[in-house]
Amino acid sequence: MIPSPELTLAERKRLLVANELTEAALQLLALKGFDAVTVDEIVAAAGVSKRTFFRYFASKEDVVVQFLADMGAGIRAELAARPAGEPPSVALRHAMRVPVDACTDHPDHTERALRVVRLILRTPALHARFLERRLRWSDDLAAELTHRLKLDPADLYPRLAAGMALTAFDATLDRWSAEDGTDDPAELIERAFALLAPALDGPPRPAPLPAATPS
Repeated sequence: MIPSPELTLAERKRLLVANELTEAALQLLALKGFDAVTVDEIVAAAGVSKRTFFRYFASKEDVVVQFLADMGAGIRAELAARPAGEPPSVALRHAMRVPVDACTDHPDHTERALRVVRLILRTPALHARFLERRLRWSDDLAAELTHRLKLDPADLYPRLAAGMALTAFDATLDRWSAEDGTDDPAELIERAFALLAPALDGPPRPAPLPAATPS
């Protein structure tokens, strides 16, 4: 997570420690496997005490959960920041590019990010938490689309569009992981959205269905 300029010095220090713990934990978990890593190893790698670790995280699984929460917040923030008149497919593509680009913004990051993706996708407990978080991402993206497009909350489009965008993200991660990182994830997400654009930016959507009347 990038520190905000509005944060106090104490808050920035807390964020720095949290980031160091997250990085140390994710890399150890990815290298050795989720069940093989202890909290003692994580704090040793991060250079902090176990007490400090538990001030930030309840468990090693919680490190991954917070990482996913931060990723979802970044996606929504990017969607909210896109120009108001931008087609939905373009705005959503840019939003989904945020985590993808973070994986490949430096040669050293790519292999580390690939290990983390494999860890999450191939560890049943972590994959379950990923799917749980993904539902929240879908809710957040649908809410943001409803707001930016000025739609009725009952409109089906935001929920369907959010689902399509996240399916593109899922497909990108799956392909990137399965092919051992030989494909460029940025190119994969671009290709996915090229396929989705006609549906996302298609003809005007019908008005929401009227509310059911009690019998």
